[in-house]
Amino acid sequence: MVFVGLIRPTFFIFLCFIHSPLVFSATEIDSLLKLKKSFKDENNKLESWVPNSNPCNVSKPWEGIICYEGTVAGLRLGEMELGGEIDVSALEELKNLRSIGFTNNSFTGPIPEFNRLGALKALYLTGNAFSGEINGDYFVKMESLKKLWLGHNKFTGLIPVSLTKLSNLKELHLEGNEFSGKIPEFEHSLKDIDFSNNKFDGLIPTSLATFNASSFQGNEGLCGKPLDKVCPTANSAATQSSESTGSGMVTAAIITLVFVLLLLFVATGVVLRRRRQFDVLGREAFDDPIEMHVAPPSTSRKEIEAAGAASSRSVTSSRKGSQHGKGAGAGDLIVVNEERGVFGLPDLMKAAAEVLGNGSLGSAYKAVMTNGVAVVVKRMRDMNKVAKDGFDMELRRLGSLHHRNILTPLAYHYRKEEKLVVYEYVPRGSLLFLLHGDRGSCQAELDWPTRLKIIHGIARGMAFLHTELASYNLPHGNLKSSNIFLGSDYEPLLSDYGFWSVVNPTQAAQAMFAYKAPEATEYHLASPKSDVYCFGIVILEILTGKFPSQYLHNGTGGTDVVQWVLSALLEGKETELFDPEIASASESYNEMEQLLYIGAACVEQSPEKRLAMRDAVRKIEEIQVAEGRAPTLKEEYAKLSSSPPMM
Repeated sequence: MVFVGLIRPTFFIFLCFIHSPLVFSATEIDSLLKLKKSFKDENNKLESWVPNSNPCNVSKPWEGIICYEGTVAGLRLGEMELGGEIDVSALEELKNLRSIGFTNNSFTGPIPEFNRLGALKALYLTGNAFSGEINGDYFVKMESLKKLWLGHNKFTGLIPVSLTKLSNLKELHLEGNEFSGKIPEFEHSLKDIDFSNNKFDGLIPTSLATFNASSFQGNEGLCGKPLDKVCPTANSAATQSSESTGSGMVTAAIITLVFVLLLLFVATGVVLRRRRQFDVLGREAFDDPIEMHVAPPSTSRKEIEAAGAASSRSVTSSRKGSQHGKGAGAGDLIVVNEERGVFGLPDLMKAAAEVLGNGSLGSAYKAVMTNGVAVVVKRMRDMNKVAKDGFDMELRRLGSLHHRNILTPLAYHYRKEEKLVVYEYVPRGSLLFLLHGDRGSCQAELDWPTRLKIIHGIARGMAFLHTELASYNLPHGNLKSSNIFLGSDYEPLLSDYGFWSVVNPTQAAQAMFAYKAPEATEYHLASPKSDVYCFGIVILEILTGKFPSQYLHNGTGGTDVVQWVLSALLEGKETELFDPEIASASESYNEMEQLLYIGAACVEQSPEKRLAMRDAVRKIEEIQVAEGRAPTLKEEYAKLSSSPPMM
């Protein structure tokens, strides 16, 4: 087989280097070290930033680096006593950077040229000493920006007009500065603002009048709703009208009435409006699926041709092995599910390949074969719990499973050092990205009926696995939103299940999400109820729209959805939990509330108190909009919570 005139990297390149671990991008390491060099770090807060180490190392990541799938997605460098300059050119080299946080440091001077980072989605600069005016066109190229926090600096001048035109901007905090002039109208709706303690004057725009009055306090020149200060022009007009008509008492009564109505409006706004809290992690570090094109390594043509010929010979026996189930050699690709046809190593070698990134169990690549079939090849490590024959038996078992809500493996490649597992590629991507990423035109489609459909599908898939793999301690073992993919009709597909039987126990405890259940972290015990715990977190994630801190290895960032939800339920604050994007669907509130209690019953501290998977499915399928069902679930949850804990 001759490889002549290759323009794109092929999957064969990855097979040639199957023994080598996926190396973190040297370019990103150099960029981060370049950024560090521009700081004043007198207290050595960034001592973990050293050459020849991996910023995204699972066990020992660099301080303040947020990674996803093995690439830098966010910087969280708040409260590190940093000063000096911020080298924006170094940040430009981090191609997948989506979120930056420098809160509560000692940076000074004009705002750096962050506007060169067009893909940035969140910028947090609160609590520094940045100063001066911001040019009116500063934000023109920052169309992806969702969150901007500039509070408690020394900025002056007008609000940049380009800021008012950002269609994706949802959070804007300018408090504690010296901004002046009139607050302009914003062309798109904001969800969270704070303009307090500046030097603004004039009438508050109608588009911002529904926010809480505290968002505008400390600006002596501001007037109009929601403040209780009537604008001077309105007062003078009323006075002139009074003098010209001689009806002073009538006019005074009208002004008094308007004043009372304003007070009522403000009071109503305080009750109805729930302010969104600042999430230090935000959603942006995990916004977009990352697909990086990989340049071919320097391998000679003779080496490629020789390896290709050897691989071709192995594929012949591979196809026989896939058909007969025996006689597979170490270099074979064994097909365990023929729904997408039978293919071998040459088909993958000819395919254009893209690195998707690193997951908890290994690396993932996308390969599009010449017949148009796109697959994801997962390169798994630490899967030597069973010998080769046992691995073959387990993968064939998984390949034989068929259900509308599971993603069945298509093939595998076995080597003692590591394994390849092949799945069909799902274009829409994972639930993680749909919930927390930039959905664009898909945003309206993630309404409540769609979320309910997704929860139902996940429950059905989990119930199927708990039946078919009932002998496993963990029928799934790694359920989280990044391992749930969505078909074109938003039907969920569960992935990365059933690996408990083949993953080394030590690696399983570190990498599989079911081991985050309380009984696993405290007593090193895992059971099907640990899967239920993971399912409960997914339910709460879908209902609240919050990124669970439980997904992060270091435990910092995100929202502890379990603690937050359980505390709110005890205080009777259910309405404050729902994602604002679905909270407006008041006709479906009963369904949301019932699912909230189902999710809470799945994340109980004691496994014995948690719902069984079959019971969770039954309760979900019984959900009706009719009044009276939710209190029943409340009572059941209260009974569960009050029963004695497991000893």
